[in-house]
Amino acid sequence: MKRILWLSALSVGAAFVTAACGGTGTYGGYGSGNQGSGTPNASGTTTVAVENSSLGQILVDGSGRTLYLFQADKPSSSSCYDACAGVWPAVITAKAPVPGPGLQASLLSTTQRKDGTLEVVYNGHPLYYFSSDTKAGDVTGEGLSSFGAKWYAVSPSGTKIDSNSSVSGSGY
Repeated sequence: MKRILWLSALSVGAAFVTAACGGTGTYGGYGSGNQGSGTPNASGTTTVAVENSSLGQILVDGSGRTLYLFQADKPSSSSCYDACAGVWPAVITAKAPVPGPGLQASLLSTTQRKDGTLEVVYNGHPLYYFSSDTKAGDVTGEGLSSFGAKWYAVSPSGTKIDSNSSVSGSGY
């Protein structure tokens, strides 16, 4: 419980710092292009794949960074903007996302955000990074409650992974 409270406080603090610094909601710390900014690589595409983690099999980007869903979202519609997007940057693409190994390509799509960019969607869930994940394989955002709802890593079937139980429902 203390870990969840601490991580939630860290998330809120990061959101305030990001908002104060005029953050754009991009994912930092990994370099450029698909390797870290939350934006597509030079080809304009974003890859989504399946990797093993401490939570079991989860969705990751082409660099192995964990992808999350937000329970406050509606099907194929993001509700994470402004300070929220500073802590939970959207997974953005310029073209149709590319399905990696282990992914059900039929579940992969995009949705248009308020700023006109395309956010990657899997099984109706807009996908996000967590700004406190510092390297491939980190799952520090799992189960956190911030910006009005919980955040979960995503299973290959497109459902939330609840680390307090097993893979569970749709996440909505």
